[in-house]
Amino acid sequence: MTQTKANLIKSYGIQAITDEINSLAVLPQYVDDSFCSLVALLLDSSGRAVVTGIGKSAIIAQKMVATMNSTGQPAVFMHAADAIHGDLGIIQPGDVVIAISKSGNTPEIKVLAPLLKSFGNKLVAMVGNIQSELAAQADIVINTTVDKEACPNNLAPTTSTTAQLIMGDAIAIALLRMRNFSGNDFSKYHPGGALGKKLYLRCGDIAARNDKPAVSTSASVNEVIVCISKNRLGAAAVLDESGLLMGIITDGDIRRMLEKHSNLQGLTATDIMSKSPKTLDAETLAVEAVEWMSRQKISQIIILRDGKYAGMVHLHDLNREGLL
Repeated sequence: MTQTKANLIKSYGIQAITDEINSLAVLPQYVDDSFCSLVALLLDSSGRAVVTGIGKSAIIAQKMVATMNSTGQPAVFMHAADAIHGDLGIIQPGDVVIAISKSGNTPEIKVLAPLLKSFGNKLVAMVGNIQSELAAQADIVINTTVDKEACPNNLAPTTSTTAQLIMGDAIAIALLRMRNFSGNDFSKYHPGGALGKKLYLRCGDIAARNDKPAVSTSASVNEVIVCISKNRLGAAAVLDESGLLMGIITDGDIRRMLEKHSNLQGLTATDIMSKSPKTLDAETLAVEAVEWMSRQKISQIIILRDGKYAGMVHLHDLNREGLL
């Protein structure tokens, strides 16, 4: 690729982004009384948000539904074309119907709007044309008008769909904040994946899945090496006769011992362990352990539950959970 061609491609990309940003700057003005009325309606509703659209607006509708469901607002997607061919049964009493359309005058939307009104549910129009038929039929109108698309022909939905996306996010976040939706609430809806694990996975959960490498204070060097090798966590806890944590022996401690001692006869775990080992409580979030271990520059951490040895967590465990 020539430098001239690369520069031209860059200029087109930058221009598209700049055009969208400039056109979207008007959106805060559209967070008005109608916006407040919609959020209040959803807060007071006993039903769901039924979000519909066609074409690119249908894709935005699906994203809006996904965001709402994950932040405490029950929502369901209904494709506008399917709705007029049987899917209107999705709508239940108490549901709030949100129809997304740039023009508000597409054939499917023009057919659908009066049908939706006949159900007796509140109809909300998120439109880029507040003079449209959809807007005229709606109980609440959310304005997403933009002056132009990023497309140089002003045809391909680009800026307009971004405006819809942003407004949908604004509605979801306003609902979230009005409900005081917390991180703990959020974790209920995101139990899987790295995001969910950051919110709920605790060190004790990981330690419980590992072996609990431990040796007594009187264990021989050979016993220590076997324990560390067998459990594959790179370390072993040293416990006294009552099970109280006395120290830790890591792979590094073994190497340092071999450098210092040519005769290992008679050496015990007490002789080579690191005293006052770093520990974390079992209830500590795993994501917090990642940050803490990184600051301490350690590869494994002893986990305590009610002050007693509960196991060990290695950086490999945290990596396997997608937290690194």
